Amino acid sequence: MNAATQTVFIVDDDEDVRDALAMLMRAVGLRAECFASAREFLQRIDPRAGGCLVLDIRMPGMSGMDLQAELHKRRLRLPIVFLTGHADVPLAVRAMKAGAADFIQKPLDEHRLVVAVMTALKAESAPPRLPEAQARVDASALSPREMEVLEQMIAGRQSREIADALCISLKTVEFHRANIRRKLGATNLADLFRRVFGNMPSGHGEQ
Repeated sequence: MNAATQTVFIVDDDEDVRDALAMLMRAVGLRAECFASAREFLQRIDPRAGGCLVLDIRMPGMSGMDLQAELHKRRLRLPIVFLTGHADVPLAVRAMKAGAADFIQKPLDEHRLVVAVMTALKAESAPPRLPEAQARVDASALSPREMEVLEQMIAGRQSREIADALCISLKTVEFHRANIRRKLGATNLADLFRRVFGNMPSGHGEQ
């Protein structure tokens, strides 16, 4: 199925946000359907539908995380791009560990959102690939200190908090963060988490 023929399902309790996102998706040639709540989406969605779900992580009643869990329970496979606030990054990381395609922090970068949605749609329509484990990077490429910084990042801490926790300078933290991204070939925070989740030893925290 061509990505352009699939539907972007937008679930957000803010009507203005829904309308703006729908206009953005349609402006790049994608179909868009809007839902004011997770429960409305579940009531209206066709189980055979293909596409991508753009989902606010925090909503009244059933949250975005709750909806993701319910879709897993019903075995409905739709790639999810989560929309998150700064304070929601730990939740977004949990969501990605549960299989989300990406997360975009607010205020939204429209270009990045479109790229994330198009990537999710293409992946959804592509032939099956090699097992995911074969594509994961080897986190052992990181030094012990870089692993410590990475653990702090996954725990949801910002650079200043990491510096305080590890008793190092802010400049040193930024240096290690840059090295981590370079060594793991990650272009942004979401990409970094996708690359390392399968290789982190058990017992590490979540961001």
